[in-house]
Amino acid sequence: MTDPVRPPVGTRLTRTGWEIPEALDEPMVRAVVDSFYAKARADDVIGPVFNRVIAEADWPEHIDKITSFWSSMLLGTGTYGGRPMPKHMAIPELSDMHFSRWLALFRQTAQELCPPDVAELFIERSERVGQSFRLNIAVRRGEDVTRMGPLPRE
Repeated sequence: MTDPVRPPVGTRLTRTGWEIPEALDEPMVRAVVDSFYAKARADDVIGPVFNRVIAEADWPEHIDKITSFWSSMLLGTGTYGGRPMPKHMAIPELSDMHFSRWLALFRQTAQELCPPDVAELFIERSERVGQSFRLNIAVRRGEDVTRMGPLPRE
């Protein structure tokens, strides 16, 4: 039985009370974001979308903003104050193909750079984010989401 005051061995509590793996920290979040976006920008499926929507000169600021998003999402830092959904809704070509590829590259990056428990957390959260964005965009487009299942893995 675990002590209700202490997190299980190999984990720690964030300031928000979330249990996270000990190995997960800001530099790891930044490494995953940097590596993922380098792959994404060069990818044949999602690269053209990213490169059309985000100007070359804006990438450093975008990487900082996305790092802050994932830091808040995984570490509970509360440093992200943006609203990502409206930006994504404004991209007319986004489809399941794009979300599936985004998730596959994100999963691959997390597995390459992180210990298994940290990769698992990144993957689980990315799948939640991807599914949420996908459903919200579909609703906004007037699509019937009642029969939409989870995205298939690439």
